[in-house]
Amino acid sequence: MTTVDSVSKPSRLAEPDEGISEEELRLAGRNHSMPLEALHYDVTPAGMHYLLTHYDIPAIVPDSHTLIFDGLVERPMTVSLDDLKARPRRTHHVTLECAGNGRALLQPRPVSQPWLSEAVGSAEWTGTPLAPILREVGIGSDARDIVFTGADHGVEKGVEQDYQRGLPLAEALRDDVLLAYEMNGQPLLPQHGAPLRLVVPGWYGMAHVKWLTRVTVIDKEFDGYQNAIAYRVRQDADDPGVPLTRIQPRALVRPPGFPDFMSRTRVLRAGTTTVDGRAWSGHGPITSVEVTLDGGETWSPAELQEQGQPYAWRGWRWSWDAQPGRYVLGARAADATGRVQPVDASWNRGGFANNSVQRIQVAVVTD
Repeated sequence: MTTVDSVSKPSRLAEPDEGISEEELRLAGRNHSMPLEALHYDVTPAGMHYLLTHYDIPAIVPDSHTLIFDGLVERPMTVSLDDLKARPRRTHHVTLECAGNGRALLQPRPVSQPWLSEAVGSAEWTGTPLAPILREVGIGSDARDIVFTGADHGVEKGVEQDYQRGLPLAEALRDDVLLAYEMNGQPLLPQHGAPLRLVVPGWYGMAHVKWLTRVTVIDKEFDGYQNAIAYRVRQDADDPGVPLTRIQPRALVRPPGFPDFMSRTRVLRAGTTTVDGRAWSGHGPITSVEVTLDGGETWSPAELQEQGQPYAWRGWRWSWDAQPGRYVLGARAADATGRVQPVDASWNRGGFANNSVQRIQVAVVTD
């Protein structure tokens, strides 16, 4: 990694009442969240799935693309995309969420990609399991982490780098970790990592390395930028922080009625209506969802739909006799490990893992 001090400033917090910067608007223009109305789909259409690209989208020719396995292995290997497609094929329905989802709602606001609550999507990823290939190349007895390198290259906080993330060996050897080459039954789109990406069910999106070029076995905890500096929950600049791993429980409401163009306040006709949405967690199955109409003061239980695959989100619904007035609609989820989504999440300097309860302004009107 090369330090480029003149290019990038250290991370910072927005000043009180500071608006979104021009740099953040550029990020928001390149990346995009999932429209909340897409919660209608159990499998998110590729064009609606959230997208975060750290650097440029690399132009890769699939026919000549290869994946290198090296480091502490007995038999280093280079495989082509066709080689991978000839191996056993698996499809997993997996919900992905950006670790920075909800960042722009925190105060003081961390200056970065300004996500609200929609940096999520749930797709069917097809590829071949990683673990059998790792066993085939022969993992060294001192192995600790597996490093995944993408073809995207840039500068972040003054450090020139390829995008790289490390996974603990035990996580990389899970049966459900995929080297994916299809999304929703079609070849990966360029922005979603074509021709090859990593899928790590249950983990935040930073672990799902796109445009994958190299898998390296090392004998220590990976200390590259994206593990040791970025994607850590810290309270101040000097705090070493705690690494981000699995997704915290969250429920989102599919906004009822129809929106005001600018404010996105929902307008709903009075009467009985069904409120619905999706809930997920990387720690375990969703066991309950509750709905609030007053921003979190009181709660009502929702009905859960059947759970699909283990790391896919779960649908829920709630019947509401909507009377004229103004409401603040939201939902909270709990999972099988006992984790419960908070009304207000704890603040951290990077704005990570903010799974606070969504707040949708709703105006119920009569005809």
